[in-house]
Amino acid sequence: MKKKILFILLVGVFLLSGCGKTSESSIIKDLEKKINNSKSYYIEGTLEIVNNEDLYTYDVKVSYAKGDNYKVNLTNKVNNHEQVILRNSDGVYVVTPRINKSFKFQSDWPYNNSQVYLLKPLLDDILSDENRTFTKDGDNYKIVVAANYPNNEKLVKQEILLDKAANIKKVTVMDTNGTAQITMNFDKIDLSSKFNDNYFDLKEIIDVKEETPNDNKTTENNTNTNTNTNTNTNTNTNTDKDNATETKQTSTIEDVIYPMYLPVNTYLSNKEKVSKDNGERLILTFDGDNPFMLIEETVTYEKEHLIVPTYGELELMASTVAIVNDNSVNWIDNNIEYYVVSDKLSKSELLDIARSISVLPVSK
Repeated sequence: MKKKILFILLVGVFLLSGCGKTSESSIIKDLEKKINNSKSYYIEGTLEIVNNEDLYTYDVKVSYAKGDNYKVNLTNKVNNHEQVILRNSDGVYVVTPRINKSFKFQSDWPYNNSQVYLLKPLLDDILSDENRTFTKDGDNYKIVVAANYPNNEKLVKQEILLDKAANIKKVTVMDTNGTAQITMNFDKIDLSSKFNDNYFDLKEIIDVKEETPNDNKTTENNTNTNTNTNTNTNTNTNTDKDNATETKQTSTIEDVIYPMYLPVNTYLSNKEKVSKDNGERLILTFDGDNPFMLIEETVTYEKEHLIVPTYGELELMASTVAIVNDNSVNWIDNNIEYYVVSDKLSKSELLDIARSISVLPVSK
């Protein structure tokens, strides 16, 4: 009798453990099927990035169409400053509509590191991590996988929260202490979205002609579903464009922005301000064991859209999207363009300096 009871208990334990494994397998399989079967999608959400003690909050709108076409709109919720990351057959662009300027470069983005607001990179992170963990979290499921941020080794893991229907609800990227540094909340996911043929053209972002309200409308009624059809025509990328000519031009540098972080045995040795066409340029030279140069210069709205060919990779910092290469970091913030340049420092060290320069409004 005792043997029979023991046998029944063992069978029960086996079945329960098998069910748990099946749940993980089925949820991930459902997620994989949804993403891989989707020829296009549209996402809305909120992105939060922690930088030291400051919290930066962005409205995020993502559009994707088969053929590696991506459009990511990042809008600071405090000052409405917008940047657009665009990928199409011509290359990758970082566009700042407010000043009518974009950087263009050839890049593996978004497949060269983790991306909290893009579905395929998130799926790749899940499938590639053999040590991932899967747990039930109330009515949801939580998957913890390794994070891949080559230029920020402090970001080591990410929690991906899914509902019972295998829809991604939230992604949290954590540091070595388990503290959340990046959080993406998904408010809307439409896996059958439709876009105009020219939706991913650069011209659709930089064209400043006036549009009718219907041209800027998203016909999306349901969230987190792959059954509805969504027609997006040039969504939301014209907000800053239409106001660009009204943007106050910055022709002088009122306040010098210093980095809050300096490498060991490094100090400010020289500060020089020079005039340029329609503005100023400030050059800060730092000497010592880890020398570098910080350049700050005013930018103004370009009457003709300016495309700057650039070598490097995208890096999402707390306050902006930066371009990083072997010896420099370049970004635009609040009508000021910044360069951190050094032939002695690594990419990681250059980014540490760049991240310590905070100029955009934050949420407290």
